[in-house]
Amino acid sequence: MKQALIVFTKELADALRDRRTLLRLLVPALLMGPLLLAALSSLIASLEERADRRELLAVGMEHAPTLRNFIERQTYTLKAAPPDYEARLRANKLLEPVLVVPRDFEARLLAGEAPTVEVVSDSANQRAAAGTGAVARLLNGFNRERAALNLALRGVSVELLEPLDVQERDLASVQARATRLTSIIPMFIIMAVLYGALTAALDSTAGERERGSLEPLLMNPAPHAAIVAGKWGAVALLGLAVALLSSLSFVPAQWLLRSDSLQAMFQFGPGEVLAFWLLQIPLAAGLSALLMALAIRSKTFKEAQAGSTLVVTAVSLMPMVTLLNPGGDAPWYLWVPGLAQNTLMLAVLKGEALRWQQVLPGVAVGFALAAVALADVARSLRAAVAR
Repeated sequence: MKQALIVFTKELADALRDRRTLLRLLVPALLMGPLLLAALSSLIASLEERADRRELLAVGMEHAPTLRNFIERQTYTLKAAPPDYEARLRANKLLEPVLVVPRDFEARLLAGEAPTVEVVSDSANQRAAAGTGAVARLLNGFNRERAALNLALRGVSVELLEPLDVQERDLASVQARATRLTSIIPMFIIMAVLYGALTAALDSTAGERERGSLEPLLMNPAPHAAIVAGKWGAVALLGLAVALLSSLSFVPAQWLLRSDSLQAMFQFGPGEVLAFWLLQIPLAAGLSALLMALAIRSKTFKEAQAGSTLVVTAVSLMPMVTLLNPGGDAPWYLWVPGLAQNTLMLAVLKGEALRWQQVLPGVAVGFALAAVALADVARSLRAAVAR
């Protein structure tokens, strides 16, 4: 243990000495997540502001005084759409859907026929497409009011139209509803662990071999297991340190939220930071050892970088599994490194209490992966000395 601690201190000092590399790691880890959260908040705030304005762009509204009366009674303000609204929607210059009313609207309505109105948007224009739901609900309200009046004039009960009284009851907590928007946060923490450990893992193995400093280290009387353990401890600690800083950056990021509703729902404090960090320990242990095992076989640092791209790609795609599986979280998620941490961090964001049955699979797999990979690194070092 004493020899492993000496190697650990040496590797940690070497990693901290390269300040330029550290800055390249820390700046994205500290800023990317909070900036994305702030941008998301800005988008939500703009959508809420648009909803509060209650404005509706329309074409031909002068042909539908009945519809105009209904819309204005719903406290909406009608505005004339620009003549080239279709071109503006396609070019993303117009961010509101447009209601198009035909000339014969009122005549067909009085004749008991159903006039056709269009809600024009562009599905590629996300801001405009997001507003079509509100316009559709407004028109459905007009339909229900007209149907109720027609039935009342004929002495028919309005309740025949709605035999059921449907009421929605949402079981999700406030924090769970917030995760629909903040579910990307765990991915940033996982990538912080990966990139925090990546450079140190490559430099302590392939980097030292390229510089010619690995062989003198192996000539020391220290056991190879102690050397490997010291290097692995430094790499894992750096990954955990970057992950901790990345988690802490989301605490002040809450001050940048412009959306009042998101600010009220998103609660990220010291408890969440500690839970996130503890969940990363088995991931950092397994990934650090795996990266070292891949890099020890490379002769140059650049070759090791190319070999590590498979791990980077696999880990970055793990959170996407939850989006592609419509059946909800499967039990096997907890046995896959990266995916297990993503699933558990989402549970923390929802305010759910974690059980040992959920945490233990990720811990077991992470440290088992570390043990197998470190044994492979030690075997590779012994083979290098034998040659």
